[in-house]
Amino acid sequence: MQRIVIIGGGSGGLALATQLGKRLGKKGLAEITLVDSARTHIWKPLLHQLAAGSFDTHAEEIEYPAQARWNHFKFRLGCLVGLDREAKTLQLSASHDSAGREITPAQELSYDTLVIAVGSQTNDFGTPGAAEHSIKLDSPKAAKHFNNRLINACIRAQTIAHVPGKSWLTVTIVGGGATGVELSAELHAAALALGTYGFEHINPEKDMKIVLVEAAPRLLAQLPERMSESALRELRKIGVDVHVGEKVVEVTADSVRMDSGMVIDSTLTVWAAGVKAADFLKTLGAKADGNGALETNRLNQLVVSGNLQSTLDENIYAFGDCAACPQVDGSTVPPRAQAAYQQAMYLARWLPVMLAGKPVKPYVYTDQGSLISLSNYSSVGSLMGSLTKGSFFIEGQIAKLMYWALHKQHQLALGGWKKTILITLSELIDRSHRPRIKLH
Repeated sequence: MQRIVIIGGGSGGLALATQLGKRLGKKGLAEITLVDSARTHIWKPLLHQLAAGSFDTHAEEIEYPAQARWNHFKFRLGCLVGLDREAKTLQLSASHDSAGREITPAQELSYDTLVIAVGSQTNDFGTPGAAEHSIKLDSPKAAKHFNNRLINACIRAQTIAHVPGKSWLTVTIVGGGATGVELSAELHAAALALGTYGFEHINPEKDMKIVLVEAAPRLLAQLPERMSESALRELRKIGVDVHVGEKVVEVTADSVRMDSGMVIDSTLTVWAAGVKAADFLKTLGAKADGNGALETNRLNQLVVSGNLQSTLDENIYAFGDCAACPQVDGSTVPPRAQAAYQQAMYLARWLPVMLAGKPVKPYVYTDQGSLISLSNYSSVGSLMGSLTKGSFFIEGQIAKLMYWALHKQHQLALGGWKKTILITLSELIDRSHRPRIKLH
């Protein structure tokens, strides 16, 4: 029986494991194993909401063991730390609880086909102090850590003397991409909600300051300019302090310094600028003499061919943010959630065909546009349509509905129609009795 091991339970990895489990695992045609260092999955585009505390994590989390049982694949808890390409084995690190007690020991896992989908992490470009004094919003763990610090700061504010006209809390967000823009709006809405639950000194117009810093000349620099202008207009309307064309050169425990000389006094700093693949991918598969590692690029991404197959090992595939997949125009597939989803569906359909030794067409990225959520205030988007030339701009309620539909598409891929309908009904019921904001 073919042993297919998938490393990484993000949006793409979990969707692939689910689909292969239904198509191959259920029929006994292959043994599918998903490996992740966490026990639950949260859709990554929701991290800004998790950080702000504006949704119930337990309602959104998908438990890997349960998903595996329902969809005919296996789950292993662990983190990939070693790979022996000749023996077709991989090494998983031991896992530990918060007290340092061992949960699972170091393990060795054999495979016939390996799929790597470990996503990306925030790139601080070596900026002094960024690693020590900022929170990188690239994982559920980091988002929860930020939320804990935010709530603690709000509680602390109730015990100190309030100085009129002075903000008691400043949150500085470095990076004006999708994550930074969405977090800015979500934090403003969260602060307003907290004020209704007895937190008196967190009015985002007077007591809490939200600062967004972007090195490029405009926000959302990789997206259409109209989206950038609309997002900037909405953020400034709600009082977010936006600085573009400002490069951060140092982060300290209580400040952020720009190359222009401007200094921002910062209580909490979030780094949301730039992405790269994990550093360990640079040496993955290397032998003791340093040779034999899989090919990577300057962003640590694994270089793959058009069918997502590693350039140096036909038994290893990679996709999503951790892979550099070429396109016909010479570019590579952008590190976006929609690309990871498309690649997962590509492999779900064509990996069994490739394993049977049959040729397949290479993956071609289809840009379906972009959507940016500005919390309760608005959404902006640029959609690609076959009936139009180029893209068309949307905003407001239509864009918010499209953003909601993207989340439902992810839930459909993992649970099917019946479960997605039940989840949606549960969300509607929860809104009637749960706080608007997470208070713990």
